[in-house]
Amino acid sequence: MKYISRFLLWIMGWKTMEPPVPEPKCIILGVPHTSSWDFVISFLYYNSMGRTASVMVKKSLFWGPLGPIVRAMGGVPVDRKKGASTTLQLIEEFRTREVLHLAIAPEGTRKPTQRWKAGFHTIAKAADIPVYLGYFDWGKKEVGRGEKIELTDDPQADLKKIRQWYKDKGVVGKHPRNFTPGNDLE
Repeated sequence: MKYISRFLLWIMGWKTMEPPVPEPKCIILGVPHTSSWDFVISFLYYNSMGRTASVMVKKSLFWGPLGPIVRAMGGVPVDRKKGASTTLQLIEEFRTREVLHLAIAPEGTRKPTQRWKAGFHTIAKAADIPVYLGYFDWGKKEVGRGEKIELTDDPQADLKKIRQWYKDKGVVGKHPRNFTPGNDLE
C-alpha cells in the first residue's frame, strides 16, 4: 500500500513535505477542510509513509461488510448522538491504544466557518498528547503533518495562534471560498 500511495500522489501531482509524526500518539489537525478529497489526499500521504492516521467515523458505518474496510482505513467509531461525550470517547481511545494518530478537522465542516471547534484541544490536554498542524495545500499540491504546537491552558488563545499559522502559511483549500483561516483575526 505504501508504494501504491506514493505512486498515486505522484500521478496526482502532490508532494509530501514532512515525515510522519514520531510519537506513538498525537492529534493531527487537517486544514483546510473544504472537500471530501482532503481525506483521500491525507490518507494517501500517511499510507505513503507506511503509517495509518485515524479519523472519527460515525458508529453506524461499522456494521456489516463496510465495518472491516472502515477499520482498515483508520476509522475510529464514535456515537455522535451523544454530543459532548464524543470528546470522552476519543480520550478513552487514546487511553486504550498503544498507537493512535488521530486526524481532526477543527473547522468541523467543509463549508466556510468563522468558528473552529476546540474539542481537539480538550482531548490533547486530557490525554497528554501533542498536536501537529497538518495541512493539504491544494494551491501548491503539498501535504504534510506540519509543526508541533505546544498547547496552553487557554484554548481560545491557542486556536487564534493556530489559525494565524495557517493564514501565514497561505494554504489553499480545494474550494478556496470555503476556507476562512483567520478572517476574524486581528
